[in-house]
Amino acid sequence: MTTIAKRLGALFLAGLPALALTAGSPARLEAATPPKVLRVAPHADLSLLDPMFASIVITREYALMVYETLFAWDSNLQPRPQMVDTWTTSPDGLVWRFTLRDNLRFHSGEPVTTTDVIASLKRWMQRDVVGQKLGASTASLDRVDDKTFEIKLKQPVGYMLFALGSAIGQIPAIMRAKDLEGDPTKPVTTAIGSGPFKLNKAETVSGSRVVFERNADYVPRNEPADGLAGGRIAKVDRVEWTFILDPATASAALQNGEIDIWEQPSLDLVSLVTRNPQVKAKPLSKLSNQAMLRPNSLYPPFNDPRARLALAYLTDQPDVLAGGFGDEKWWKSCTSYFICNGPYGTEAGTDAFRKPNVELAKKLLAEAGYKGEKLVMVSSKDIAPIGQMAEVVADELTKAGVNVDLIWSDWGTVTTRQINKNPPAQGGWNLFVTTASGPTMHSPLTNIGTNMSCDQKNFAGWPCDEEAEKLRQAFLDAADDGARHGAAETLHKRLAEMQPYRVLGQYDQPIAFRSNVSGILESPVVVYWNIDKQP
Repeated sequence: MTTIAKRLGALFLAGLPALALTAGSPARLEAATPPKVLRVAPHADLSLLDPMFASIVITREYALMVYETLFAWDSNLQPRPQMVDTWTTSPDGLVWRFTLRDNLRFHSGEPVTTTDVIASLKRWMQRDVVGQKLGASTASLDRVDDKTFEIKLKQPVGYMLFALGSAIGQIPAIMRAKDLEGDPTKPVTTAIGSGPFKLNKAETVSGSRVVFERNADYVPRNEPADGLAGGRIAKVDRVEWTFILDPATASAALQNGEIDIWEQPSLDLVSLVTRNPQVKAKPLSKLSNQAMLRPNSLYPPFNDPRARLALAYLTDQPDVLAGGFGDEKWWKSCTSYFICNGPYGTEAGTDAFRKPNVELAKKLLAEAGYKGEKLVMVSSKDIAPIGQMAEVVADELTKAGVNVDLIWSDWGTVTTRQINKNPPAQGGWNLFVTTASGPTMHSPLTNIGTNMSCDQKNFAGWPCDEEAEKLRQAFLDAADDGARHGAAETLHKRLAEMQPYRVLGQYDQPIAFRSNVSGILESPVVVYWNIDKQP
């Protein structure tokens, strides 16, 4: 038995309920039905349980199992009702009334009420890129009764339902109001939602595994699953995430049947694992993912847009992408903040830095006041492509005379440090590389990195540009699709000047799974309802 098999077997046996079997009771032994367990190698360890505290993909995956949202995006990114049963809009578009569907209960047994909904939405509107935009147009959130509430607006918004179903950033998960009463600067540590799975904290081991159990009391919508929308039917009894850092170990475990799903297989190993007739791979979304280099705009030199622009001239997209994802069949150069081939995929204003220009970059850095000070780049090898891209970026900057201090730690520590606003020498940072899904980045509304609001409530890095925010609002206020495309192009030209982050290009990341696994949905992130597993 392999090492990983022993590890997984021990974890599985530890989690099984005890069976009261006695000698001489073969009938009871034959009648016992073992739980259906889906074993997964997730792309990262789960270290944050609060779906509204930070924009972390693994936290979003967990949250979509444990919590629910009022609406949900289908596979075409269109909003459909989830917790909501019915809704109406006043003729002037300023009053929206929503009624919750029946049988919504938290895992603790308490009914979900509009008190919980309003508390959750208020918190989301303070923290998330989409929520903040909706919050700025909201006059009040009012309880009508336990199942009905109203959102009253200052001016009409055309993206109300899309926003309430958001699957990007800090999602508008409906949490218990009492769990949100603590210190707003600290993450919530409870995990009591109303979704199709429960988090089994007793069997969860930090840095090793996370265990979910089917919520037997959950009542799904009576509709087919489609993306994040429709009936969220848990078809397995348990989902076990076992974090496997080494790609070769994960590859062997998948081929040997020791795990059922490898969320983000190393792209250089996809061809190898799919040679096995018992293994398949497919993309999760029609839109490619995006890689980015994020500077910290709170501190020199990147508080000056000239220094941020220098990053665009110093980094070579093909070199960085090849370092992260290998064969070019998995990636493409693209300078669009809103995803090439996406609905708003313009590259307006970016022609000048499609290829590196080191001398111009040095000039821009000097004008921004950079004199060779140490710049802290934080990264992790837990997610191999991110670590590999960080190494290439650090090397390119170093060769251009930038003093880069590349600090390695586990991914959980990196994500915690990302939201630290202290100076780099006091636990903060200057640069990090990360990735985001195409559905997250495809629109000026949802793209977390292009939010340049000056209230420091935007995504880590906190860039500020009032003009960009005016142009982003113009996109949201556009009367029709043609006007939205024009507004997106104008905004993109401004972003190319201000560089809230350097677009490193885009890539396609498949999910790999055993052939006896079915029901994986096309969605912004992996979801575990609708997935079934045959013996």
